[in-house]
Amino acid sequence: MNKIKSSFSIRDLENISGIKAHTIRIWEKRYHLLEPQRTDTNIRNYSLDSLQKLLNITLLYNNGYKISNIAQIEEDDLPKTVKKLVDKSAIHNDAINSFKMAMINFDTNLFYKTYNGLLQKNDFTEIFHDIFIPLFNQIGLLWQTKVIRPSHEHFITNLIRQKIILNTEKVQSKNKLNSDFIFVLFLPEHEIHELALLYLNYELQAKGHKTIYLGHSVPLESLKEVSIYYPNIHFISYFTTEPNRSIIRNYIEDFKTELEIGEKNKFWVLGYQSQFIDKNLFDENFKKFNSIKMVTSQINSLQKP
Repeated sequence: MNKIKSSFSIRDLENISGIKAHTIRIWEKRYHLLEPQRTDTNIRNYSLDSLQKLLNITLLYNNGYKISNIAQIEEDDLPKTVKKLVDKSAIHNDAINSFKMAMINFDTNLFYKTYNGLLQKNDFTEIFHDIFIPLFNQIGLLWQTKVIRPSHEHFITNLIRQKIILNTEKVQSKNKLNSDFIFVLFLPEHEIHELALLYLNYELQAKGHKTIYLGHSVPLESLKEVSIYYPNIHFISYFTTEPNRSIIRNYIEDFKTELEIGEKNKFWVLGYQSQFIDKNLFDENFKKFNSIKMVTSQINSLQKP
């Protein structure tokens, strides 16, 4: 069973805070901002309190405070100074840091407190684009550098998943759906990273479009079954890890043939693996998008069939 991470290396601090390890060492030596414990081989180890302190320092530093002035703030007054700054202006970095702390400590209460605080000044769309998307990028870095474990990622993504579904249910109850366009959202076989696709489903329904959300690991045969019931489908998928580079061309060619892309339906793709699709395969009926915002912009420009 995974234990809460309570000891951090200087590289962990660098990856979580964004402050270079070299700079952290200088701050320690010159201003005594952190007091790490050391192993028998003189390697620094930092406590959870030290990490929280560094995140507070980073927030002030990134918002114009000189490090020499930060060093003069009493340790007990540091969180109060941060709170005043956050209260004065909505600072996204603080929310992202809070979500990272919630993730590292499996702290559901901190997640909800941070999220509910954001809702006081932002709608869900703003929170997703301005907070959650940058958070996902940082989680990816933390994963690559082994600061977090799979349990940490699953914990935070499932909490965000709950919020997407909750907000989707809210717009479903309010909006009368427009059936001029049918959007079928799915992930290909063996692909399980669905948060971005879930959010796109929310965006589409918030704009009043009818969607059919099929979720992860959907074979082509299942998509063909859906196409029997609806003409002029816009299929949307997010390729994070699958189909991988070695098979992606065959997958796209099979998809375009089996789902009658161009003759009957359209296909939009996003995600890391989409960069490996041959440019010659794209046309007005099969499009690649580099971001969720690009997709929503395309949706806004759609003309009724």
